[in-house]
Amino acid sequence: MIASNFVPSKLAHTFSIVARDRATGQLGVAVQSHWFSVGREVCWAEPGVGAVATQSLVEVSYGPLGLAGMRRGLTASQALAELLAADEGRELRQVAMVDARGHVAVHTGRQCMADAGHELGATFSVQANIMANPRVWPAMANAYRVARGELAERLLEALDAAQAAGGDLRGRQSAALLVVGGERCVEPWSGVLVELRVEDHPQPLVELRRLLTLHRAYEHMNAGDDLLGQKRVEEALIEYRCAAQMAPQISEMPFWHAVTLADLGRVEEALPLFREVFARDPNLATLLERLPAAGLLRADAPTLARLLACR
Repeated sequence: MIASNFVPSKLAHTFSIVARDRATGQLGVAVQSHWFSVGREVCWAEPGVGAVATQSLVEVSYGPLGLAGMRRGLTASQALAELLAADEGRELRQVAMVDARGHVAVHTGRQCMADAGHELGATFSVQANIMANPRVWPAMANAYRVARGELAERLLEALDAAQAAGGDLRGRQSAALLVVGGERCVEPWSGVLVELRVEDHPQPLVELRRLLTLHRAYEHMNAGDDLLGQKRVEEALIEYRCAAQMAPQISEMPFWHAVTLADLGRVEEALPLFREVFARDPNLATLLERLPAAGLLRADAPTLARLLACR
């Protein structure tokens, strides 16, 4: 039986969304709350299995146990019903689940604090409690239905709509976003596509979007590394340039772009990048000096001296 004792650390009055992307099969959950580190307890997802949001007076075990039920073949509705039946505190819970086939289930207990409610859609559910008004969750549902782009962006559109409609009666503090792949993995962590948390911030959704943009930039860097390993040099350099454009404040991105050029013997192309990078962060010149010994830059002494002269 699920424990029915509640402690203050399990409070997570909030609004959230769980969803499956019908085009890619990706599964995701996103949340914002006026509570510290809300994502740690609310958001659960496993590649090719499902996603769960557990909130209000939180029983955290709905997350891992809900995923376990869906992993063994239960639909979202069956997994949620099984857990509710064992929970003496079910009327204080608000829980939503979506499984890998797009089946969705949600429960808003009768004792969830007003304004509280939920709305089911095709392969998604939105839910909220202690809202400023009852327009919040319908606004989330409408925003998600018309949103375009990748699942992570569409989940954030729903959260933005909730906040614009009034959001949490108490204000805002933290937010989280978790997206996983649609296929099961032997190593489930390898299927985690986006996992971002804003633990405490005056505008958590703004900060969450900033982090998502930064996440995308580093995805381009990683793609560049993969392409370089496949000897697809020009494609790799395109990825590096894209990363630097998306996150111009990160000096290390153009630095590694320049290092790649230098390693390929394309020193003339690398020099202006190094000049810009060293002007912004002189410590990266020291890092450059250390690369040959680590086997990360093929450069003879004269070439290395020429690169360092950009300081």
